Formats: sequence, structure tokens, C-alpha cells
Amino acid sequence: MTIFEAIVLGIIQGITEFLPISSTGHLTVAAQFMGLISEENPQQWTSFMAVIQLGTLASVFIYFWKDIWAILKDFISNNIITRVEFKNQTENSKLGWLIIIGSIPVIIFGLGFKDFIEGAFTKDLYVISANLIIFAIILAIAEKVGKFKKEMNQITWKDSLIIGIFQTFALIPGASRSGSTITGGLFVGLKRDTAAKFSFLLGIPAIFGSGLLEFYHQMEFMNSSNATTLAIATIVSAISGYLAIDFLLKFLKSKSTYIFIWYRIAIAIVILLLISNGLINKGYL
Repeated sequence: MTIFEAIVLGIIQGITEFLPISSTGHLTVAAQFMGLISEENPQQWTSFMAVIQLGTLASVFIYFWKDIWAILKDFISNNIITRVEFKNQTENSKLGWLIIIGSIPVIIFGLGFKDFIEGAFTKDLYVISANLIIFAIILAIAEKVGKFKKEMNQITWKDSLIIGIFQTFALIPGASRSGSTITGGLFVGLKRDTAAKFSFLLGIPAIFGSGLLEFYHQMEFMNSSNATTLAIATIVSAISGYLAIDFLLKFLKSKSTYIFIWYRIAIAIVILLLISNGLINKGYL
């Protein structure tokens, strides 16, 4: 991988991680065009994708550092230092609990189905294309039935659990983690920008856990050359991820997600056309 390719992949990762359009699909297609996916060692690419997610995690920490600090400070104060009853805890402390509750499903499914998730079938571009369309339709249904009324302080533990269950769909390539959690948020009545913000905060444990685990796995493939390109891709993904977060939150304050719904369907069709014309392989992963 060249430095230029690392920069391109970092930009793609940062943008597509937070927009509801599937980072896995976009990165896989880009890597195919660059000839970076090895049929002999496909797990190296899987690890690379997970590691550069740490860059997008950094962008969440930087963008929401005030919120994250307030959540941690109040959570520790209310639950460890003073042991306040839940009903009397601050909104920030309650939000900490909601993030924990919402993270439980993806931890259970992620650990329980890890081998299947990393199997050959789940990274097939036919599968990714199908899921781009399927989850676009589900997001469209959420747009149709959503009430768009709830603010962050109105999210209940049941809402968080439902959104957390939707986050498990992100384990399916092509679904999109942000797309799945935003969809779940719309189904439980959140405002669009609130659903996006909660999606980003809820993603912290999942991205952190998978990124560190795959970083450990990536170490066996790492040398001075690819360590540099991996670091560059991760840094670039942090920068583009920050810009993507800022864009989406501002965009969803006044607009719907339909532009992303139509984009998902369009890019799925493009991928299928590229495969059918022999321009890319259906996928080794």
C-alpha cells in the first residue's frame, strides 16, 4: 500500500463510518480497484479496516470531548463516589448508563458470531450490495413512521436497548453502523440529529473494542512499511471523520435521511454493474 492509497482509504473510512452509507462496502470496492485485497490472506484486509476505525473513534472523542467528559465525570460521581439512586442521577450519568445498556447486544453478538462475521460469505460484495439496499429500505420505513420528537434527555433504557439491537445489524457488512443505529433511533421517536448524536456516542465502546482487538491481530502482518501507511490512514480517517460528524449533525437538523437512502441503492447498483462487467471481483473476504 502506498501513502497515497492510505490517504484515500482514510478519507473513505472517515466519511463513510459516520454517514449512513456503509464503510465496509466503500472500502472493499476501493481496495479492489487498488489491488490491495489478497486472496491468500484476506484477514489482513479485515484487520486493516477495523484498525483504521480507531481514527474515526478519535474523531468522536475530539468532537464530543465536552459531552464525554461530562458523562464520565457525572457517572463516576453518581455511581462510585456518592452512589446516587438512578432516578436522582444527573442527565449525563443516566446517558452513561444508556450507552452501557445499548452496547450490551453488540458485545454479545459480536463475540458469539465472530467467526461467522469474519467468514467468506459475509464479506462478499453481492452480500454487501444486497444489504445496502435492504437497510436503505428499512431506513426509509423509519423515516416514514418516525415521530422525530425525542431529545437526548428523553431517551429511555428501552429506547437504548432497541437502538443497541439495531447496532448489531452493523455486524452485517453493508448495513452501516451509523445507519443501523440512526434507523433504530428514528423508530423509537428520536429527532434525526439526536439519533445521529446518540449513534456516535453509542459507537464508542463497539469501535474501541473491535479496533483494539484487530490491532492486536494486525501486529502479525505489521512491518515498518505498512505500519507507516496504517498510521497515515488512521490519522486521515480521524480528520475526515470529524468533518463527517459535523456535516451530518448540521444536515439532519433540517433535512431527512432520504438522500442517503437513494445513495445506498445507487451505489449498490453500481457495485453489481462493476462485478457483472468484470471490473471488480465479487470479493475474497
